[in-house]
Amino acid sequence: MEEDAVDRILGQWHLERPDLDVSPMGVIGRMGRLAKHLDRSIQETVSEFELNLGEFDVLATLLRSGSPYQLSPTDLFNALMVTSGTMTNRIDQLERAALVRRTPDPHDRRGTLIALTEKGQDLIGQAIEAHVANLHRLVNVLEESERQSLALLLRKLVLSFEEKS
Repeated sequence: MEEDAVDRILGQWHLERPDLDVSPMGVIGRMGRLAKHLDRSIQETVSEFELNLGEFDVLATLLRSGSPYQLSPTDLFNALMVTSGTMTNRIDQLERAALVRRTPDPHDRRGTLIALTEKGQDLIGQAIEAHVANLHRLVNVLEESERQSLALLLRKLVLSFEEKS
């Protein structure tokens, strides 16, 4: 298999500090490099729809919540793991673009729901199709069995962090 930049870094560490097992650097280093490539590719895809990743995440979260495609701001920021201030800014931007609207919560007089507009539903429907096609392209280098194994291993790592939270 071809050598990558992380292999070269590991080789340098082996020469400089042969007493250290730097193999975890290979895993973490590659995940970090991969995350940057993936973020860039995903941003390029969603920008075709004049969205940034944060806006895309809000619209996609509303869409996957199911009809009537509305959530409270609290449910949105919990689902997206961002601060309430960040969520407010995203909602404001999306509302100005007429992609979402704020509506009174019928179950809480003080509450508000964030709902996809028809324009927002159309846009995120198209964007999610392009996003999924892009994701397929990104993992196409792996066989199906490799994708499944990688997904299981990554889940194990993620759970090791999230179970501590």
